[in-house]
Amino acid sequence: MKRILIAAAAIAIWGMPAMSQATPARPGGYFSGFLGVSIPRDADVAGTDSGTSFNDRVEFDPGIVVGGTAGYDYGFLRLEGELSYRHSEIKSVTASDGYRFHGVDGDLGALAVMANAFVDMHNQSPITPYVGGGVGFAVLNLGNTTSTELDPLYEKGDDTVFAYQAGAGVEIALNPIMSLDLGYRYFGTSKATFDEGVVTATKFRFESHNALMGLRVKF
Repeated sequence: MKRILIAAAAIAIWGMPAMSQATPARPGGYFSGFLGVSIPRDADVAGTDSGTSFNDRVEFDPGIVVGGTAGYDYGFLRLEGELSYRHSEIKSVTASDGYRFHGVDGDLGALAVMANAFVDMHNQSPITPYVGGGVGFAVLNLGNTTSTELDPLYEKGDDTVFAYQAGAGVEIALNPIMSLDLGYRYFGTSKATFDEGVVTATKFRFESHNALMGLRVKF
């Protein structure tokens, strides 16, 4: 273990000069890919089932987010298009009277297409903070959701809704054309309506906190 720690320290010290000499990438087109963790907020679900209204509280497990971007860096401003996908399992469903359903099984996916704008705060270091956000649309897909008491609890369905996001992060230049991107995004949508019919409907908004790590390549 001691030898491993010494070797790791030596590699880190050896790599510091190269990192300190790296500079933020020059203006130009770029593309990126990212992967991260999506932590959905609890959702207030409202709807009707066979003519009876209900209001539930849905809790999700943390899930994944994966995506990519393509855009142009103007030096201080970046404009980009983004395609991303988020997926989370439903952890629990609690009715308005406090009853918590047992054996809940279901999931939610969100495929988003966004137009983003980010402001880069360049400085003399290879680390460039940035802030920004974007708007677009998301296709939300609710899987067939069941419980021990009700099957289905919610019927599967999908809806396309307005989406938005805001966040910040840091770009760490590795060389003139490649950089590491560490960021946070708050992602949300307008209210989606699933399994809408004459006597059934399920409605809620999807919102999530997202921690991302990506690689950006300038061309």
